[in-house]
Amino acid sequence: MVEQAKYEVLEKIGRIEIRRYPRLVIARVDGYGDGGFNLLFRFITGNNRQKSDIAMTAPVVSEEIAMTAPVLSEKGSIAFIMPEGFTLETTPEPLDDRVKIVEVSERVVAALRFSGRWSNSIFQKKTEELLAEIEKAGLKVVGQVFSMRYNGPFTPWFLRRNEVATEVELPQAALNAT
Repeated sequence: MVEQAKYEVLEKIGRIEIRRYPRLVIARVDGYGDGGFNLLFRFITGNNRQKSDIAMTAPVVSEEIAMTAPVLSEKGSIAFIMPEGFTLETTPEPLDDRVKIVEVSERVVAALRFSGRWSNSIFQKKTEELLAEIEKAGLKVVGQVFSMRYNGPFTPWFLRRNEVATEVELPQAALNAT
């Protein structure tokens, strides 16, 4: 079984979950589209200075670039979350300089979960649904929407777990209660 990134569910509001994620270390590739996954996979299977294998974790996180301005080559980013206990200091150093090791601070995220296939049009539709739920809940979006995919390519489409999510700011009263 693949290790999943840990989080605490703070609240369920309508169709979304409000979650607190702890500090995470990720391996990220920017601007390489689907090729980024292969770069990250090679990194966790020994293409690093220590020649160490790193356990695969879920979800795989992707950010798409908003198409509001001319974009020539940027294709978003894709990231693997490092297993629990990894730090910037203990994560093996990538041999490919396109793979960046980054620490993500603790954050509060609103997530909308769904099953099924994945496509850009589904991402757009689910993003609209997520943002509508966030607005209805009176929360403030403070980040870009990203996708989280939990299953490998051989999982039947109807069993796949997918999510769209974004960082949100909780009202001060809610922060004091958590």
